[in-house]
Amino acid sequence: MMMKGCFGEVGVCVVLLVCCWGQEVTAQPALTYHNHVHVAGSTHAESRYGMNDVSCPYQVRSFEIDYEHSQFLKDGQPYRYVSGSIHYFRVLAADWPDRLWKLRMAGFNAVQTVIEWATHEPRQGEYLFSGNNDLEEFIKTAQRLGLDVILRIGPYICAERDMGGMPYWLLKLHPDIRLRTSDPAFLRHMDRWLGEVLLPRIRSLLYENGGPVIMVQLENEYGCLVKLCDRHYTKHLRDLTREKLGPRVVLFTTDNPIPDHLMEGKIPGVYATIDFGVGRNPGLMFLMQRLFEPRGPLVNSEYYPGWLDHWGEPHHTVDAQVLAEGLDAILALNASVNMFMFHGGTSFGLTSGSNILPKFRANPTSYDYDAPVSEAGDPTDKYLPIRDVVSKYLPVPQGPIPRPTKKGVYGAVNLTAIASLWEVAARLPTTYHPWPLTFEQLDLSVGLVIYSTRVPFRIPDPARLSLPNVHDRGYVFVGGRDAGMVSREQGMMDVAVRATQGDTITVVVESQGRISAGSHINDFKGLTTNATLNGHVLKGWNMTAVPLTNTSILPDAPWSPRHLPATPGTPSGGLTFYSGVFTVPDEDPHPLNTFLRVNGWSKGVAWVNRFCLGRYWPEVGPQVTLYVPWSILKRGQNELLLLELESAPCPAPLPCAATLQDKHVLDGPTPT
Repeated sequence: MMMKGCFGEVGVCVVLLVCCWGQEVTAQPALTYHNHVHVAGSTHAESRYGMNDVSCPYQVRSFEIDYEHSQFLKDGQPYRYVSGSIHYFRVLAADWPDRLWKLRMAGFNAVQTVIEWATHEPRQGEYLFSGNNDLEEFIKTAQRLGLDVILRIGPYICAERDMGGMPYWLLKLHPDIRLRTSDPAFLRHMDRWLGEVLLPRIRSLLYENGGPVIMVQLENEYGCLVKLCDRHYTKHLRDLTREKLGPRVVLFTTDNPIPDHLMEGKIPGVYATIDFGVGRNPGLMFLMQRLFEPRGPLVNSEYYPGWLDHWGEPHHTVDAQVLAEGLDAILALNASVNMFMFHGGTSFGLTSGSNILPKFRANPTSYDYDAPVSEAGDPTDKYLPIRDVVSKYLPVPQGPIPRPTKKGVYGAVNLTAIASLWEVAARLPTTYHPWPLTFEQLDLSVGLVIYSTRVPFRIPDPARLSLPNVHDRGYVFVGGRDAGMVSREQGMMDVAVRATQGDTITVVVESQGRISAGSHINDFKGLTTNATLNGHVLKGWNMTAVPLTNTSILPDAPWSPRHLPATPGTPSGGLTFYSGVFTVPDEDPHPLNTFLRVNGWSKGVAWVNRFCLGRYWPEVGPQVTLYVPWSILKRGQNELLLLELESAPCPAPLPCAATLQDKHVLDGPTPT
């Protein structure tokens, strides 16, 4: 039977002649092109890219490993994939067709994505699978564009996400839980999430069932937990997945090409693959895989075009030609490969994680990864060299090469103080406890907690206030006066304070993201141990959780331009919400991607039209600007809201400014 599917923005169509018993006969790029138009919504997006359903309801389909010939078989024919990672939760749904089309036009035949438990179950029993969380629509969009799909189901994904993608409420319910083990508490919640919620949704999308999902990865680099691995857990995960997805689905793991890691990460009956980046000899790396998989296809599950960033450290880049040469060397060995990341996207909201290296380092909002397609969706200097390499091994769709899109220059935005953090907190519930409680005990995933207590006795002048194990950054006030700062990152846990008996000590603690990798992901936030004043334990704490991702708690901008600015939370303008408006011209056919620059501002969180862009911290870099996606904008007036934590660039009551520009800056200066 004949089926017609399309690759692309401009709708580069392909005609597939397929026998209904599963034999693909031809796949010839051809046909028409449509103009590039930004349109939100899946129906319009399909029209824009010319996508059609490419499934065949009568086709007997199979995907398997041919161990005798060390290859994959798709419908009985030799197959190898060149895949690219795109995380659906780091790209707004309106842009899924665009990013996936650019992957296909680079010659890639598959997309890999990770499924984040915390995205879909942010609170226990509350499941989100619509809009930007519509995993099934992302998978079906990939299929309509002619891409196979590789899923990483976790439950741990790493990916530089808060707690490695697992939900914070696991720590709330079970403070002593042993994550990623056969701890009964962990298995109970994992079994409900995977067995009752996620895997039943995936089953109909498997290749054998007419969908595009050809492989499923279990866990992620589990072997990194050398000597801490729990084989009862990994076997349980394997058995649960096979029970829910069926016996024929190809399951795999990935680990660093280190014997100890591969030995610990290997799960019996699950295919073991490796990951490595540029500068490594593919032949030698695959010898490591052969130690544990003597037969079967060679697979690099994470080939890195760049690397992850941390606040305060230089932006990581990889030379385009070096990347292309490395890819060529992998493909020349008839290996399959996944490029992690093909398009990195953005950790919108407060979802980015952190690492211990060996000291605490938080990841920025951008996950650009120096990838072939930039954070804003533009082909970089890596795109064409990569496409040229892939074309040596796979047919590349014909049609127009993706080009950078025009960006919006919406200019300066005057921002006025509209509320202090203290005013917002006054409308929120307060919890009293003899001892400081963590974010998790207060049922807070991310944001801020305001801790306060009173000095119960006379103290020396000055006295040492110790806040050991503050997670992660705290602003200290005594008697309403700024007394200093504590920082996990800098190892600064003490503040010299002047206080009298009866003074209030207040500490505003910010979470900068839970640790995403290694053995420290049980990363409780807030004041995680008792505070002392000159060695005396402080008791009797009032605590207010400020859930910054809950838009209902955000202050409203005044309706009148004559409204007087609010009093800032600190004399320097910190702990204050600022609001302003900017205009997208009505004559523009649609809003454009743009970038928020906050010169002179220190550290905080930004929203546009109540959509949380993420954290900004230009003082330490390397990320200077925040990506503002076109789909959250509207023609006419738009609102910009900042919560500045430390200091504003102008004294109150004068308005401050930020800028919406057409250049993204991810390589700004960092501390020496």
